[in-house]
Amino acid sequence: MAIMNMVEALNSALDNIMKVNKNIIILGEDVGKDGGVFRVTDNLFKKYKNRVFDTPLAETGIIGASIGLSLNGLKPVAEIQFEGFTYPALDQLINHASRIRNRSRGRFSCSLVLRSPFGGGVKALEHHSDSPETYFAHIPGLKLVIPSNPYDAKGLLISSIKDNNPVVFFEPKKIYRSIKQEVPDKMYEIELGKANILVEGDNLTLITYGSWVKEIVDIVNESKYSIEVIDLRTLKPLDEKTIINSVNKTGRCLIINEAPRFLNYSSEIISIINEKCFNNLKHHVERVTGFDTIMPLPKNEDYYLPNKERIKYAINKVMS
Repeated sequence: MAIMNMVEALNSALDNIMKVNKNIIILGEDVGKDGGVFRVTDNLFKKYKNRVFDTPLAETGIIGASIGLSLNGLKPVAEIQFEGFTYPALDQLINHASRIRNRSRGRFSCSLVLRSPFGGGVKALEHHSDSPETYFAHIPGLKLVIPSNPYDAKGLLISSIKDNNPVVFFEPKKIYRSIKQEVPDKMYEIELGKANILVEGDNLTLITYGSWVKEIVDIVNESKYSIEVIDLRTLKPLDEKTIINSVNKTGRCLIINEAPRFLNYSSEIISIINEKCFNNLKHHVERVTGFDTIMPLPKNEDYYLPNKERIKYAINKVMS
């Protein structure tokens, strides 16, 4: 075991699995000699000759090439420098990567991983702080993973690479280096599609993911209510069973993320709860999200993101 932050845990995951699977390659902008914009792929260029290489600044090309590599037996792990630069790649993901299995009637699958830093909280520039998870969760045939801590990041990334489907793996940049945990040096997996109940409670179910997990646990520890905290970990496939069981127990639910409010990922969770838990609800489901604007420039970022005051207000409202 070693004490690692998320960057180190992700690097360890890539190192572990590349040692045992020679078909895995890493491609992306500056992932080679520079080790990636956040140094997640640091030193892998030296360890794995001809298997870690830089690409042109062309996100559509990166994912398009990854599709071809996958169909020819390799396992590409592609890095897009920031989540705001993934949009050009949507064409390849929607029209090709996610449809190959259906298009070929099961003869082929497109096993690739798209890694990208994700979310705000670091006061970065435009296109560097978006939360586009809803776009990707809506695509049939695509899986979507967002870890909340170093231990989960390593286990989930290894499972994503081993998966036989295209996986988008968003890494919350706000907690790249702000959380440290004991992480095994050896390879291990965390099942995709399985949420994690971090704190058990009886009064309220609080659902979140990514960098907000740490924020929520801190608030829950100060609360007078018995709050159950669920870290989704995988947004697609979604662990509906854990959500339904928890909300049927508590009768109340609050969902927190930083994406724009309209058609927010929380909307799907609310729909599931209304279908499966309606008779047990003691209050309608509340949510705290970003606003229906583009992420502001650094000076106003704190006004956009959920904060402790907004979250505490929502907890008191749903408990009233």
